Amino acid sequence: MVSLSGCGKTSVEPVFTCPETAYKTQSIIGGTFTMGTPQQYPEEILRSVTVSDFDIDIHEVTNSQFATFVDETGYVTTAEKPQVGFDVPGAAVFMPPSIGHPNWWRFVEGANWKNPEGPKSNIQQQGNYPVVQVSFEDALAYARWAKRDLPTEAQWEFAAKANSETRYVWGDVRSPDGKEMANTWQGAFPIQNTNEDGFDLRAPVGCYPANSFGLHDMIGNVWEWTKSETGQSSEATIYAIKGGSYLCAENYCARYRSAARQFQEADLPTNHIGFRTVSPSNPTPIR
Repeated sequence: MVSLSGCGKTSVEPVFTCPETAYKTQSIIGGTFTMGTPQQYPEEILRSVTVSDFDIDIHEVTNSQFATFVDETGYVTTAEKPQVGFDVPGAAVFMPPSIGHPNWWRFVEGANWKNPEGPKSNIQQQGNYPVVQVSFEDALAYARWAKRDLPTEAQWEFAAKANSETRYVWGDVRSPDGKEMANTWQGAFPIQNTNEDGFDLRAPVGCYPANSFGLHDMIGNVWEWTKSETGQSSEATIYAIKGGSYLCAENYCARYRSAARQFQEADLPTNHIGFRTVSPSNPTPIR
């Protein structure tokens, strides 16, 4: 059995106290809205989309929630199995580049949801942090166990925008009055992170202000899987991920916006992608 608890900290002292955020879902009344934006990247295509009513987790699925799923089902994640091309279990981990290792993404043997940065890391006292190192298949398996589903890209963006028309959900300024509104990268990526938001890596769910729909961490912290297919590689189906992560910076990526999208191979778990779940408007409570 996986034992998890508490609101663990990174080596950087948070600039505020993270509240304990209980799990619940939020009902969303559907409607027609404009996905995308003309302001940033060409893939953020403007289009009118209609979504039906649904409900969505108010925060990303946590380590504790995923541990319950694993304890009850015996599920083995993608990263815990031998990986194609490496023949050993493991996953992708971000590491600041150096002269000897210029690439900032590296395959780390033994990295998985219980050891996100590799065998020397763990999630003790991080029960309420978002689970990462989960593939699309892992996220979908959890959602089905919970009698729920993964959101479509349209559902996700509709919920994240929360009827806003500004660059960010909270306004047009990234950090109003110097207040960090999400867990992102401050400084020159990928070399310097000043950690002005209080966290070097992931933050506990619910640390930052919710949007007007009452949803936390729709921006930053970790990217989130959607079930919207965007293509096919030689190895796997590619899905849209949304929301940006703690690795998004002003000088690189800048995808900590609800309209932003990125494309991810289904079988590639990393330490900056998690997920949340949805259901039709009459939800089945999660365990």
